[in-house]
Amino acid sequence: MKKAHKEKNKKPESYKDRSYRKLVSGANLISTMIRIEETDLHILAEQDVTLAATDLVLQYRAQLENYILKNPDFSASLDPLLSDKVAPPLVRDMLQAGVAAGVGPMAAVAGTIAEYVGRGLLGGGCSEIIVENGGDIFLKRSHDCSVAIFAGESPLSYKVGVQLNAEAMPLGICTSSGTVGHSLSLGEADSVTVIASSTPLADAAATRLGNEVGKSKNGKMGIQNALEKAAGIEGICGVVVICGELMGAYGDVELVKIDLKKEV
Repeated sequence: MKKAHKEKNKKPESYKDRSYRKLVSGANLISTMIRIEETDLHILAEQDVTLAATDLVLQYRAQLENYILKNPDFSASLDPLLSDKVAPPLVRDMLQAGVAAGVGPMAAVAGTIAEYVGRGLLGGGCSEIIVENGGDIFLKRSHDCSVAIFAGESPLSYKVGVQLNAEAMPLGICTSSGTVGHSLSLGEADSVTVIASSTPLADAAATRLGNEVGKSKNGKMGIQNALEKAAGIEGICGVVVICGELMGAYGDVELVKIDLKKEV
């Protein structure tokens, strides 16, 4: 069985210090930061959710950590693992996302935590919520909005984004990169962004499709490889792949020109 290894890519400082978070406009929403070990959330809601969000993060991290203690392959495998009917719901969602995307379950961890915390806050009285976890976002707004794509050193970074309709929310929009971020990627894309009703699936699929880009030394062919694979992943709504100056899209995606002063 394949084992995970440390990411070796050098990451831009703008990602390491999360400075991109300063570019987000929450339109009267209150910003909350929650940092517990590897979990680093930026949350936007109608009210300060620090206490509630902290409790939710601790709860879900404990479930995941306890499961990993008993099932160490869960955190090590780069391959899909079998379903486990007695696992906690968030673990089952990660397993299911891994199978659908053809990757190990930990490829879905950031998106899963974002969605579970977001849904917990929605259930606790919030009607609008944005939970961002290292570039993976769970989103529920009362109006249409657009999200800019951060694509590292690509000239398209922050220049292009996707329009998201309120009636489709809540949804997940997750980005994987071979050049940006702390998570494992075997690809060479500056960014692969996936939109899905399931944030765990969006996260896992972004990882899988980013890996597909790296199978070709030609950026255009790499993008084509990723988009062809995207067509075979059931449950995703749309995909945007950026590799240098090149970009490709698949599915129900409305691309928009980004003006960061007006977005989200």
